[in-house]
Order: sequence, then structure tokens, then C-alpha cells
Amino acid sequence: MEIDGKVALVTGGASGIGRATVMALAQRGARVVVADLDAVEGPKVAAAVNGEFIATDVSDLEACRRAVERVLEHWGGLDLVHLNAGVSTGCGLGEDFELASYRRAMGVNLDGVVFGLHAALPALRSRGGGAVVATASLAGLTGMPFDPVYTANKHAVVGLVRAAGPALAADRIRVNAVCPGFAESKIIEPIREGLIAQGLEIIPAETVAQTVVGLFEGEMSGECWFVQPGRPSEPFGFRGVPGPRAAAG
Repeated sequence: MEIDGKVALVTGGASGIGRATVMALAQRGARVVVADLDAVEGPKVAAAVNGEFIATDVSDLEACRRAVERVLEHWGGLDLVHLNAGVSTGCGLGEDFELASYRRAMGVNLDGVVFGLHAALPALRSRGGGAVVATASLAGLTGMPFDPVYTANKHAVVGLVRAAGPALAADRIRVNAVCPGFAESKIIEPIREGLIAQGLEIIPAETVAQTVVGLFEGEMSGECWFVQPGRPSEPFGFRGVPGPRAAAG
């Protein structure tokens, strides 16, 4: 897909991976809309690329629909969607479990992708197709014992993408996921120093954005591309589900 001239919507676009993606898309000639709850940084990012800012709570279905409607009113169509908004969980499964924190994490990290995809589909279909990239995580590809809830919602995003890719092929809508390790974002701020102390390299947000742009430009669909320091980004190779066997005899 040629990005120049396309209209793109990026959720969580005020900082981190979302901001880096906004900049990368704009450099390739896209007209970019920034959807975020940060009414301070969001407008600044949008202004930097001559785009538009839309205050959006992605955990609210109607807010997602309104964001897409605003894009259509302002730009006349929608071609690319980066469903990137995400938050840390803030609770475990034991005594530290807190329902409000759990609901917020699931609402942003999972509902935000489901609602965003649902809201964007009519607009993408009306253009004859388009591309969607969801930000998942390595936690969507393997278990993260220190945050089971985050692992759960990111696994759900990965499953959604793998199913939606073939499901939407007839509409010429491609759906993929980017699954970075520990990348520069607000999510890692509380644990950033601890990660560095353990010798872990923090991935620049711009590196993740390069993979996002590559997924927009490519022909793949239903794939989940990991991003790790020191190696090229590639689609994760899922093993096939074991098939049934005939009864003995």
C-alpha cells in the first residue's frame, strides 16, 4: 500500500509508540488524526504534522464511533488505523486485585481494539479496503508471570488479529499486530529503572513505529510481528493446533 495521501487514525497517538507512528506516517505523506485522552500533548502532536486531534476514550464504543465520524467529516475517508492505546494493569490476581483497575486495563487494551476495529470497518469498506495494525506485546505471545491480566488482554488482541485477518480478506481489509518487548512508553515508566538495572535494553518507540509502517505498506494479514532489540522484526511462527486422530482400529 502506498501511504502518501492516505488518511490515518492513531489511537494513543499523544506519546510513545503512537506518537512515533504519527510522525512516521506523516513523513510518508499521510494525513494523520491523533485520538487520545491527553488534551495537552495530543494537540501538540497533531499540530506538528498538520493533522487533527480528537479527544477519545477508546474503552467507550460510542467515543470510538464518534472519532471515526470526525475523521470522515474532516478528511472524507479513512484508510489506515493504528489501534495503539494501552495502559498498564495496576493489579494482580491475589490480594492486590482491584476491580476498577482490572476493568480499566481490559477496557483500554482489549475493548479499545475491538471497538476501534468495529467502528472503522464501515469507513474502510467504503474505501474498497484498508489496513489496521493493533499494538499487542510480547506478553501476547508468551506468559508474563508478573502481570497475568496484561498477558490475558494482549493474548486476546493477538487472537483477535489472527482471526480477523482471514475473516476480512474478502473486504480487502488487512489486520495485523505489532508485538514489541519493553519499548519506550508511559506503560514502562514505573519499571523502567528496574529493567535497565537488569540489563534489559529499552526499545526506541521509533523502532516499533517502523514495523507498524511496514505492516501498513505490506501485503500480509493476520500476522503478529515481534520487535526485539538486536534482531529484525518478523512474524511470530505459531505452531499449528494438533488435529484429531481416528479411533484405534
